Amino acid sequence: MTGTIAITDTGWYSFLAAHPEITELNFWTPSARRSFRAPAFSPFLFKLRAPHNAICGFAYFVQFSILPDWLAWECFQLGNGCISLQEMRTRITHIRERIRYDKSTGSDHIGCIQLVSPTFFSPDQWIPQPIDWKPRIQTPVRVDLSIAEGKRIWDACLVRAAAVHIPAPLDASVEDSTSRYGDPRLVRPRLGQATFRIAVLEAYHRSCAITGEHSLPALEAAHIRCYSNDGPHEVPNGILLRADLHRLLDTGYITVSPELRLEVSSRLKEEYSNGKTYYPLHGATLRAPSAISLQPARQFLEWHNQNVFRP
Repeated sequence: MTGTIAITDTGWYSFLAAHPEITELNFWTPSARRSFRAPAFSPFLFKLRAPHNAICGFAYFVQFSILPDWLAWECFQLGNGCISLQEMRTRITHIRERIRYDKSTGSDHIGCIQLVSPTFFSPDQWIPQPIDWKPRIQTPVRVDLSIAEGKRIWDACLVRAAAVHIPAPLDASVEDSTSRYGDPRLVRPRLGQATFRIAVLEAYHRSCAITGEHSLPALEAAHIRCYSNDGPHEVPNGILLRADLHRLLDTGYITVSPELRLEVSSRLKEEYSNGKTYYPLHGATLRAPSAISLQPARQFLEWHNQNVFRP
């Protein structure tokens, strides 16, 4: 099994270790010029610099995106390791000054390595870094966790995680049969609200599935089957919509048929004597992701048609 070890800021670690309620993290980088890739839900280990030189925790990698700082904050908030957007921007500025970032770009975009199911160790539980770690390394390093130093560290991580009931990966065939709000169990890490939102954003290429609108502040990731009614944070249960269309979907004045066509309820006109902006969209074909695995799932569309839509 392959994992990643990444240099972690001590302040970021300390802040998040004090907030165990946070289940989604944004391991951000001040520059959006360098991408990051790793297997989905692979371990992502946090390593402190000297004098600590230790692994202080881990999480599971979900996806990498380049986002404006305001959207990263809106999605993850405290999961960015800061108390406010202003503090986050101040940290970004200071780091950019240190690395001689080209300010002429004027970009507010940052690299966002998105993680779920984090656990942080107290100082007495820190794990010594790999004995072959090169001091000058600054970027994330891919590590084989099944052999040698990688296995030593990952085994120690799992022992510490099990002791505090933090989710660890199981075989893909194991189902999570526990209550959504019950005691924590050892389950496969999953998307949360923030990572779901960004996954849907990327799946639809940052464009409204109905209108083609691509202004980020106007776009929202809508659940087809709402989370409060057992709808999962999964891309096939999501559609990227302009904010007003999201509201209409949630309140049942529009729906999407299993054939991926928009339906606008006649009750919009009956109850509000309006809707002329939306009725021309009736029958429009959804601009769905090309990958079938990311397209709206039939069972969620049928649920919305039968339980939410106002025919």
